[in-house]
Amino acid sequence: MNKIVWAVSIIAMAGFAGVSCAHKVTRIDPGQQVDLSGRWNNTDSRLVAEEMIQTILNDKWLYNHQEAHNGQRPVVIVGFVTNKSHEHIDAETFVKDVEQSFIKTGRVRLVQGGKKREELRAERADQQNNASVSSMKKFGLEQGADYMLQGSINSIVDSQKRKKVVYYQINLELTNLQSNEVVWIGDKKIAKYVTN
Repeated sequence: MNKIVWAVSIIAMAGFAGVSCAHKVTRIDPGQQVDLSGRWNNTDSRLVAEEMIQTILNDKWLYNHQEAHNGQRPVVIVGFVTNKSHEHIDAETFVKDVEQSFIKTGRVRLVQGGKKREELRAERADQQNNASVSSMKKFGLEQGADYMLQGSINSIVDSQKRKKVVYYQINLELTNLQSNEVVWIGDKKIAKYVTN
């Protein structure tokens, strides 16, 4: 009899354990602002990118470029954005938000950089041997960038007991590739007060 009671108890506990581990998932709009942990999230990335691009494009460097180049839009490449914060942040997500914000405005032309550029060059090289002459894309016709945008994501955490303030500072710099002149520097600050 003891063995039966013991077996029933084990099965009941396993059932309760299974119920307590169940997750409920609710789909939400990706644009909705949800901040569960106080860490850097998709909302921070998107809002910072949009705001900083508006700031960049409303600065005098763009007017100066267009005045010197018969109204032509500048060509921009987005370089590295380094994560120097205390937490793991996928900087590539932020870079994509920045690139998307540039393209949406239509005020600059954007060219690929990094690994994606290398992949495009490899495809062109492959076409030299495998594509018809009429459809093959030629080497040496890439659009060169006029400016490169680079930056970093930094953070400071101030905490005591169950309270903390997480302070993020995103720094971006736009550099003229011909002259190496920094034509724009900007930053965006975010502060989050978190209680546990």
